[in-house]
Amino acid sequence: MTIRSILRYPDPRLRQQAVAITQFDAALAALAVDLQETMRAAPGIGITGPHIGAMQRLVVLELEGPASTRIYVNPIITWQSTETARHVEGSVSMPGISEEVERPARIHLTYQDLNGQNHAEEADGFLAVCLQHEIDQLDGVFWIFRLSRLKRDRLMKRFERQRSG
Repeated sequence: MTIRSILRYPDPRLRQQAVAITQFDAALAALAVDLQETMRAAPGIGITGPHIGAMQRLVVLELEGPASTRIYVNPIITWQSTETARHVEGSVSMPGISEEVERPARIHLTYQDLNGQNHAEEADGFLAVCLQHEIDQLDGVFWIFRLSRLKRDRLMKRFERQRSG
């Protein structure tokens, strides 16, 4: 169990697509624990392999504290509603910066667990937002690219001031 360094935006690895996991072994389980510990230390409620430079399709979420840990291996959104919802989002890779993002209100997804077993799930509300946000990260889409160019530029200026101040 190790707290890993989190990549900071604009590290180019945050814009790369993660690769599918094919080995369901002790190394994968250890990576999931490292992600969980790193996320808690950040602090955050969601993290992916790419956030720590491990370019693998692994997501860890804790939306309601340590007892609520969810682990998704190779998650894929298979359906999304046309109805949308707005939620404030941020990232452990861009601490202190957040903005409202519009996304589908409901999704269906498939994923595997740490043993390689297949699962399907429906999500709405905050869970749907978090899953979409983290799956975007696995696909190399950093969350600020879901914003208008004007909002993104404003956030970048604020982030630069924060980092240099």
